[in-house]
Amino acid sequence: MTKIIIGIMGPGEQAKARDLHNADELGRLIAQQGWILLTGGRNAGVMDAANQSAKSADGLTLGILPGCDRNSISNYVDIAIFTDMGSARNNINVLSSNVVIACGMGAGTASEIALAIKGNKPVILLTDDSESQAFFKKLSPDNVYIVESAVDAIAIAKLLVNSQ
Repeated sequence: MTKIIIGIMGPGEQAKARDLHNADELGRLIAQQGWILLTGGRNAGVMDAANQSAKSADGLTLGILPGCDRNSISNYVDIAIFTDMGSARNNINVLSSNVVIACGMGAGTASEIALAIKGNKPVILLTDDSESQAFFKKLSPDNVYIVESAVDAIAIAKLLVNSQ
């Protein structure tokens, strides 16, 4: 049986307090499902918060890093993949995930959402940015889901992975 990989994409240094709270909750809930957490792997923002909470719940974490700097890895990443590809690694992030959850919004996150839509991956938006919600929902009405909480995101993710 293939393991389920859930990608959490979100801002690094520009993450808001709400994004960090949601990432923390998502990481824990993903680990509790027995799913693998995939992030950008860095020790910043949404990536670090999700990895830390997944590890505290005995989850397995996978980080797809943009460079080769071992000092930038989250301490909570079990498997680090160094790409030396910069933002091009965003395509690896989304194509390796069964479901992509966008936790917050920034330029890198927006690029990952667009790549996920292009790759026909389901995307769950956990952001209060109504302009982003409208834009991405318009691009892919059947594959973009908008939620207000981490619990709602996991409920949708369960439905999506069970239908794959």
